[in-house]
Amino acid sequence: MTNIDKLRVNSSDVVCETIDGEVVIVNLQRGDYYSLLRTATDIWSRIETGADREGLIKDLLKKYNAQASEITEAVEKFITVLQREGLISVEQVAKPTYVSPSIEVILSQEDKLDFEWPEIEKFTDMEDLLLLDPIHEADQEKGWPIAKDAVANDVR
Repeated sequence: MTNIDKLRVNSSDVVCETIDGEVVIVNLQRGDYYSLLRTATDIWSRIETGADREGLIKDLLKKYNAQASEITEAVEKFITVLQREGLISVEQVAKPTYVSPSIEVILSQEDKLDFEWPEIEKFTDMEDLLLLDPIHEADQEKGWPIAKDAVANDVR
């Protein structure tokens, strides 16, 4: 049986939002935040839906005008960065034996978009602010908005 690389967002440590075509990602553990634009947003949206590495590359080949080797190299490097930053994880799973049929739109070469390497911008200037957020001071059992001190005062 063959395996595939299933990509997934580390949702327990990461929050993200797409705003006007830009994906903004915050790593809650590190306090870093990231900006993704253009091709990187396409890759991220596919990762959010649980894409596998091979399927992701095939989808990009259908949409963008570029050689398979260029898209593969770009995706591999981008996934490595996302993993290193703790934003995603890659899990080996058994390749499904059955894939449900789907309707596929095939674009002509003229209709395909020009491929741009995915880029990620990292910002670390909010780390201190995120760590000051009172949500980090929440009682572990009762959660936010119950602060640790409030629970201790209830005992007295």
